[in-house]
Amino acid sequence: MQESCFDFDGLDALFAPQSIAVVGASDSVERIGGIPLDYLLRFGYAGRIHAVNPRSGHVQGLQTQARLSDIAEPVDLAIVAVPQSQVAAVLEDAAAARVRSMVLFSSGYAETGEQGISDQQALSRRASEAGIRLIGPNCLGFMRPGHNIYATFSPAPKAGLVKPGRIGLISQSGAFGAYAYSLARERGLGLSLWATTGNEADVQLADGLAWLARDPGTDVIMAYMEGCRDGARLRAALALARAHGKPVIMFKVGTSELGAAAAASHTASLAGNNAVYDAVFRRYGVLRAHTISDFFELAASAAIAPIPRNRSLGILTVSGGVGALMADDASAAGLDVQALSDSAQQQLREWVPFAAPRNPVDITGQVTNDMSLLERSAEVMMKDRNFASWLGFFAAGGLSEGFWPVLRSLVEKMRSAHPQTLLAVCTLCSDARRAELESLGCLVFSDPGTAIRCIGALASLGTLADAAPESAENTLPTMQLPPHSLSEADSMRWLAESGVPVVPHQLVQTAQQAGEAVQALGGAIALKVASASIAHKSEVGGVALNLRSASDASEAFAQILARARQARPDAQLDGALAARMVHGGVECIAGVHRDPVFGPVLMFGLGGIHVEILRDSALRVLPVTREDTRAMVRELRAYPILAGARGKPPVDQEALADALYALADFAQRAGDTLLSAEVNPLLALPADQGGCMAVDALVIGAST
Repeated sequence: MQESCFDFDGLDALFAPQSIAVVGASDSVERIGGIPLDYLLRFGYAGRIHAVNPRSGHVQGLQTQARLSDIAEPVDLAIVAVPQSQVAAVLEDAAAARVRSMVLFSSGYAETGEQGISDQQALSRRASEAGIRLIGPNCLGFMRPGHNIYATFSPAPKAGLVKPGRIGLISQSGAFGAYAYSLARERGLGLSLWATTGNEADVQLADGLAWLARDPGTDVIMAYMEGCRDGARLRAALALARAHGKPVIMFKVGTSELGAAAAASHTASLAGNNAVYDAVFRRYGVLRAHTISDFFELAASAAIAPIPRNRSLGILTVSGGVGALMADDASAAGLDVQALSDSAQQQLREWVPFAAPRNPVDITGQVTNDMSLLERSAEVMMKDRNFASWLGFFAAGGLSEGFWPVLRSLVEKMRSAHPQTLLAVCTLCSDARRAELESLGCLVFSDPGTAIRCIGALASLGTLADAAPESAENTLPTMQLPPHSLSEADSMRWLAESGVPVVPHQLVQTAQQAGEAVQALGGAIALKVASASIAHKSEVGGVALNLRSASDASEAFAQILARARQARPDAQLDGALAARMVHGGVECIAGVHRDPVFGPVLMFGLGGIHVEILRDSALRVLPVTREDTRAMVRELRAYPILAGARGKPPVDQEALADALYALADFAQRAGDTLLSAEVNPLLALPADQGGCMAVDALVIGAST
């Protein structure tokens, strides 16, 4: 889905209207129909304002019109504050008047049940037919502080206005949106747009994200999400934000897991709802906040300071203990606290013989006697390593009248000399002093842990502007899978034809063929009952291992089929799959599961008994590149096992990455006809043997 999928002309009419009509306008500034009109008049909206109310001649000093169609000029935005029973008539009037967009406060739609859902669908269809962009219903509307547009009935502005700024905030929840508006005001954040999307009959959170991505007045985007119905649209919006170099800070609530097909596939249970959202966010460089405080701290920081070009961090401290704590936190955050050179350390020791000059640089309380140490030490650090981020810890120094001018001078000179460096200080200070330092482009924290966590998150955005576009490597759909579970033999065949390496095997249908398979496959074999109806063969006694002679194989064939018939008399048995036994290596699992929102998701992790115990997996939404699959192998917590822990030989990681890519290519070519595919185990062999091998596989076609 490209940028062209968004109707930016319609969104401009919504978010940047030249004329606004309030339908259901009221004289009472406490009523839903009176509040937005009061805001527009009181706060100085510069466009044309119309009041629509068939029962009043004047409302809040404005001459009223009975209908939208009575207004003698085009209307970009209609703010609709009428009961649900009147909405359909207002929509018809808006269509006749060629209104371009609408904010609909009215409730009584999808949030109320089946009839409400049906009514909302009809509303959506009619608005689309009329070419009207609709935000809502059941929403609080939106505000653009820099343009004095207040298309909302939220009481939050009555307590004080948010200042205009360069942060856009989109929320699916009106209640959270109002709360966030108040928090932004108290935090001193300036907003370019505040919008709530409600039931999303038309305009979705993704549309707001896409509009902000192109908005020249927005640098940072905040989004509160409860769910998503259109994964492709959300991905397109996030890709657009990434292409424009705008950080997206996402507060996504809900961590439930998908249960669909979990009985037949580990992939579905491992690729849970929350994990898939994390994979999508990672793909597009979205920072996911897990607390409300982090939500605002990350957004404020991204708006104030430059994004670090890499993960290097220099730390200057007046406390060795706090310096050690910050170094530990930085390591956990993946930041590179690289040591200063010997010459730089020597210079610092000459100034303060008892300093700890490595990095963190602890210049101790000596700074009290010689405050010039701050600027001199910081400059030595930057000249030596040119850190992408620099953090100074100064305890309560920001409250000191004697220390404050020195700290302010340090920030001014550091910002002037190193404009591309993320500059931060951790100190206690007044709100006014904090604002002063922030105006200089310096982040200010009171808690060292929060400072490190925030810098680490922003450092992950370092490649945002240079991020590659969506991959086009994978093949378009070219195959049609049957709409049911495939037998293991058929599953292995489909995967092998797509380039997934599979263990040597053959389908046997008689005891004699089973015996002959021992010699044909070379060495010991395994026999597994072949049936599309039996996903977990060991549970019905349908597996026999380490069969080394023809007689053993023939006898085992008869036994496993007899046990399977007894356990599942309803199942169609196609014989047994004979496969060469493979020893050594590390058991892994790989799979593709079709997420109901985002489509196919590739999963990789340790297999065998580790699957459900460790729940250690890497996910990517398709399409993927080979570099994506290489990264999936490396990012497991259990990666040291694959890399050769405790003297064990490392596995062939490149072969694993190639197998994952081939599995992803299979899923892409199968398109919507694939529900899931799982290889468990995918045996990763030692690098000196080379390769990996699918030992067991299950492919499930999507039912029509």
